[in-house]
Amino acid sequence: MDLGLNGRRAAVTGGTRGIGRAIADGQAAEGADVAVCARGAEGVEATVRELRGRGVRADGGVIDVTAPGELEAWVDEAASALGGLDLLVANAGGAAGGGLLDSTQADWAATWELNAGHFVRLLRAGAPHLRAAGGGAAVVISSISGHKAAPRAQYGATKAAEIHLAAPLARELAADGVRVNAVSPGSILFDGGGWADVRARDPAAFAAWLERELPAGRLGTPEEVADVVCFLLSDRATWVNGAHVAVDGAQGAPDMRGY
Repeated sequence: MDLGLNGRRAAVTGGTRGIGRAIADGQAAEGADVAVCARGAEGVEATVRELRGRGVRADGGVIDVTAPGELEAWVDEAASALGGLDLLVANAGGAAGGGLLDSTQADWAATWELNAGHFVRLLRAGAPHLRAAGGGAAVVISSISGHKAAPRAQYGATKAAEIHLAAPLARELAADGVRVNAVSPGSILFDGGGWADVRARDPAAFAAWLERELPAGRLGTPEEVADVVCFLLSDRATWVNGAHVAVDGAQGAPDMRGY
């Protein structure tokens, strides 16, 4: 199926590893030009080099998406490098602090800024470029923790906010021809990722959790998430707007503690 992404111009935050990298690769494979950002210079340089090797234009920025002004400047730089923007992916995310009594108000605020806050800022900075291009699409990468209970409530709450934000922002931007959707991956396994570390530390507990909570007996892959994201960004999904799509293999509890 031709997704119609050839020649489109995309910006992906956190685009150098895991799900974000798979999304960038997937779009490049469809012929889209891609800009990525991350905090590590080495990862950005390697990703840009490999994307260009696919025969598309690629650009990268070394930024902290929570730092005032850095994300906005990068969006403008990406648009300049690629000749405009048609597609946005808010993939960067994470959490600060531990449980309720082991975290501070600053941890909760930082978690918001890294997830829902950066999504809003990306969309605010990118929407004028999408409007200038005649419309486009945005996807925010939320999480299974945004709609199924798991530890570190600050993370789940801000991921739930991302899911909620997609619908009203989709309605607000529809007149400009801009679609906004949310994707919630389940637990995803990739080299260097958190679940790879868990599996290495306690393989028996990991295997028991897989059997209990994952009907397919395995975790998902970044590419399985990227395929859905690329579809939602494409012309094949022009009537999908304000939606929340779970990509979790019918996973139960997001955490090995079972709640």
